[in-house]
Amino acid sequence: MTRRGDTLFELTDAVACGSSPVADLARLSLEIEHHRGHGGLYDGLNAGVIDTSRLRQLTCTGPLPRITGPDGRTRIVLAVDVSNWLHPDAATSPARSFCHTYARGAGQAQMIPGWAYSFIAALETGASSWTALLDVIRIRPGDDATAVTATQLRQVIDELIHAGHVAAGDPPPLVVMDAGYDVTRLAWLLADLPVTLIGRLRSDRVFHAP
Repeated sequence: MTRRGDTLFELTDAVACGSSPVADLARLSLEIEHHRGHGGLYDGLNAGVIDTSRLRQLTCTGPLPRITGPDGRTRIVLAVDVSNWLHPDAATSPARSFCHTYARGAGQAQMIPGWAYSFIAALETGASSWTALLDVIRIRPGDDATAVTATQLRQVIDELIHAGHVAAGDPPPLVVMDAGYDVTRLAWLLADLPVTLIGRLRSDRVFHAP
């Protein structure tokens, strides 16, 4: 945190230690961990700066879960997916896009304005929802989602190699993704990296032999 670091740290502590979901920023400033007033909170959000490259390096340097394969060897398994922050009423907020959401019932999908975030997390074994979140970036309107995902995966894999999590002779990290990803193009864009991609296919996907 290169600017307004103290304020951003207090804001992070308030979010992490709060006893209830965050309803609005003004109430968040009343948490015990947040020593400044609500004015300082808004100042930190408006003028604060976080070095995302150093943050990614930090998250990729720490201990990571590994999954044991059928051959008895362990490897890192990463999941890449998109999570939408829906905000249909924020008409003046910049860089919103239409986010695909599923409603209850067949054929009830909706496109709701909001922000789409691509995240990469390291998975662990067992019936657990715990993951090690490694990187998050926003997909902006007009972005090539596949190119953004490829760049994000490349940055994370490079950091894992630099941190010593992936060494010569190790099984390549496994990257799993949902059916909405273009796995074929991603495999071509990341062909020079020691990584294996696995994507879920749509039930109506058709392949044609050359």
